[in-house]
Parts: sequence; structure tokens; C-alpha cells
Amino acid sequence: MTLSTRVRPRWHFTPGSGWMNDPLALTWHNGRYHLFYQYVPGRTTWAPECRWGHASSTDLVSWTEHPIALEPGDGDDGIWSGSLAVNETGQATIFYTAVSTPDFGVGRIRTATPVDDDWLVWTKGDVVAEAPPLDLVAFRDPFVMRDGERWRMLVGTAIVGGDAAASSFVSDDLVSWSYTGLAASRNTNDTDPVWTGALWECPQIFTIDGRDVMVTSVWQDDQLHYVAYSVGTFAEGHFNATSWGRLTYGDSYYAPSFFRDRDGRPCLISWMRGASDDEAGRASALSIPHVLALDGDVLVATPHPAVMQASTSARTTISLGDEWATSNRHGTLTIRRELDSVICFWQDTETIVPASDGEVEVLIDGETIEVFTGAALYGVGSMDVFDPGRKRP
Repeated sequence: MTLSTRVRPRWHFTPGSGWMNDPLALTWHNGRYHLFYQYVPGRTTWAPECRWGHASSTDLVSWTEHPIALEPGDGDDGIWSGSLAVNETGQATIFYTAVSTPDFGVGRIRTATPVDDDWLVWTKGDVVAEAPPLDLVAFRDPFVMRDGERWRMLVGTAIVGGDAAASSFVSDDLVSWSYTGLAASRNTNDTDPVWTGALWECPQIFTIDGRDVMVTSVWQDDQLHYVAYSVGTFAEGHFNATSWGRLTYGDSYYAPSFFRDRDGRPCLISWMRGASDDEAGRASALSIPHVLALDGDVLVATPHPAVMQASTSARTTISLGDEWATSNRHGTLTIRRELDSVICFWQDTETIVPASDGEVEVLIDGETIEVFTGAALYGVGSMDVFDPGRKRP
């Protein structure tokens, strides 16, 4: 493999080489943000023998890569997505999906704990949860959160017949877990007002300004689609959805991971598909961190202030009636701002993205583009860098 002559994206984390997908367990600890991610070294395509890569940062802008945190072996053919929880004594525990090949659709939930306070070396623990007694297609992606005096774990679940669900487990100590049923479910035939597929990958529930929100990635028939969300009420391990919405558009965003920054703001960071550098032998990027808010029942994601401050020269705004375009050797992205939407045209596909009042923010960073409309996100990942962009008459 030769050293690439291309500059890596500055604000979107990419591995030096290898395949990356889901961001995992972004956590502020001892003055640094620790970011984990699903990773396959030595190749630019996905493989089931995933690891957990590891990087850290003081500011969510500049990242330092560390040795791989968790490797396959010891009963794991692949180490897939999960989350991290820290108890009242400061003990951290990773919860990950342990899979066995070739039948890796239904995983088991296993733990790991750090050997050192820098979280550089981890030791695998026990399997703490198995798939519930249902007729399952898939079971993976644990998300652990505090729920009053106890801990709650949600796991993405697909049930034969087309029900996408989040299985619910409860624990008093992060060690012993009990299955308590489905936290929520929805059939793939339900499409009003948004379709949510046959499997919820990476389902997560969190609170914004006293309201409960569930975010999940939409999967069906081995196809990855987009990120959907619901606003509702979470109580006693069950989520009652009162509204549904779609957060992302385009073919890039998937598998967002919820975290709170060092100031407690609710945030997401997502996998951005399509970004790659064949010369460097790397594939995929992560979005910049997004700060979340609710505008009524609409989930709004905006660039994190740390990235906003650092990336001024790479951002542009598009006002009502304006058209803007950027190009690389793989095509031209054209964005037109209309009254209540943004029209994005890329590689023969026109996408209509809902928008709120005001200007639309665009961030260009190497082969990645993110568009913030105030009502949704649109993202593009490419195999080549984009030019700075220009207004079109």
C-alpha cells in the first residue's frame, strides 16, 4: 500500500487505512473524548470479523488513533456494534455484539472492561444477554442507559413477519440482566408518516428538554436505508411513540451513535458511507458531531460548536431562491433552496429534503459533504475530493 497524496478530511474522522463503519460509545473521560468504531483493518470492504477501533480527542476536532481496543477471538468471530456505560464508582463497561460466523444475524451481548484508566487496553468479560425467545431474524447493537435507579439495555431486533423492534433488558448492577419484553416495535408495512423497515439497527432512546426520543437506523433485506426517529414517552422499559420522522436523506448517513458532550449537550455522530481513498486503502468516514434539539416534534441536528468554530473556511450558506453547486471527477452536487425544502441533485438522483425557515448550512470536507436544513440532514460521501463550490446564476 502506498502513502496517499490526498489530504484526509479535517473534521470528519477517518481511519488511516482500513474499513470503518458504525461509530460507538463516544464518551468524555479524564479530559478526552474516547471514540470507538467498528473496524476491519487491511481492506476497504466490510467483513464480519469486525473489531473495535479507538481514537481520542480533547476537542471533537483533532483525533489521535490508538491501538485496536477489542479483537475477535475468545469465542467471538466478530465484535460488532454496542455502547459503553460508566457506573457510580467510575467503572466503565463496554457492551458489544458478539457474533459467530456464518450465522451472524443473531448475536449475543458480551462485556469488556478497561485495564488502565486511559482506556487503551480492554479485557473481555461474560456474555450478559442472549436473544429473547422469539422467532428472530436479527438481534444486535446494545445501547445501555441509566433508567431511574436501574440500568436499561435496548437491543435491535427483527422478528419474522416484518416487525422491527427494540428488545428491553434491565439490570441493577450492569452485570446481571433480565429480559423485560419489547420496548417498542413497528411493522415494515407501516409507512405513515415514515417507513421504518424490518429491523431497527442501533436503536437508542434519550431525553431532550424533558421529552423522550428514539433514534434508529432502517434496515430491510440486507439494505441499509436512512435514520428515522420518534418522539414519545419512555417508562418502565416501554416506549410509546406519539410521532415519527425521518432525520437523514441521501445514501450516506447511517448508524448514528448518541452521546453527551462534556457540557451535557445531547449529540449524535454517524457513519458516512461512500467516502473513500483507494490510494490510502481507507473506506468510510464519520460525520462531524451534531447537537440535537426539538422544534415541536421535529428533531433538529446542527453542527457542534467546536466544529463550527474550527471549520469556518469550509462552510457556506444557501439562502431562499439560491442554487449552489460543487463538483469532483465523479459528478456534480447541485443544491437549490426552496420555500420549505432543499432540492439536492447528485449522480442522477434528485432528493427533496424538508427545511425550516432560514439559511441552509453546507460543510465541505474532502470527499464528504453535510447539509443542515434545520429540519433534516443530507449527506454525500465520495471517492474524490469536492471543489469549494460556487453559486449558480
